[in-house]
Amino acid sequence: MTKKKIRVLAAKPGLDGHDRGIKVICYALRDAGMEVIYTGLRQTPEQIVRAAIQEDVDVIAMSVLSGAHDYLFPRVMELLEEAGAADMLVIGGGIIPEEDIPYLKEIGIRAIFGPGTPTSDIVRFIQENVSE
Repeated sequence: MTKKKIRVLAAKPGLDGHDRGIKVICYALRDAGMEVIYTGLRQTPEQIVRAAIQEDVDVIAMSVLSGAHDYLFPRVMELLEEAGAADMLVIGGGIIPEEDIPYLKEIGIRAIFGPGTPTSDIVRFIQENVSE
């Protein structure tokens, strides 16, 4: 019996135009055997949630370097709840101040990965936290 591949939607919400980091993550997840859908730059929370549901992904991985994580991440979580998809694993990354992380976890972002996080840590977290 073949094991289903983990499907990840990688997204750059907001007006952030820096995508080198998320692309590195995409390659690492792909190389770890996951199926990765990259939405590209400047996605709205609505576009991210719609794509995640249409693509039937297991994980949403968002990266924000612009400082707008305090609006964009909660909005994605709100839309997932409204769509009945709040059980989806959502992780974040980018330049996020330490003092903002507890709130983001409280609203359902399962992990925040900052600059310098080894890609193997992100791969392991996803593999350990995606429910079969």
